[in-house]
Amino acid sequence: MRKIEAIIRKTRFEDVKEALLAADIEWFSYYDVRGVGKARQGRIYRGVVYDTSSIERILVSIVVRDMNVEKTVQAVIKAARTGEIGDGRIFVIPIEEAYRIRTGDHGDYALYDKTEE
Repeated sequence: MRKIEAIIRKTRFEDVKEALLAADIEWFSYYDVRGVGKARQGRIYRGVVYDTSSIERILVSIVVRDMNVEKTVQAVIKAARTGEIGDGRIFVIPIEEAYRIRTGDHGDYALYDKTEE
């Protein structure tokens, strides 16, 4: 199992969500996050300069079986890419074990029903 964390633009979230659902990834979490990237720029509003180096993004967290990692990553890349600086990052992290609280299932079965292959 792997955990895929994708930091994406807020404006691309709906596209990423639809791409994940189309790739049969039906369960994931997401969070509003702020970060600092390469883009540095000051904005002026009513004569006051505001630092905009702190960027609002969404962090999408997905745990999948090893066989679904590549299709999940490709779905996020296709949906989130604009070609501009600030499109985001994807991290793939190994997961040692997972448990379903309700049934006590563990391993891959904690992610999906036992009848699914």
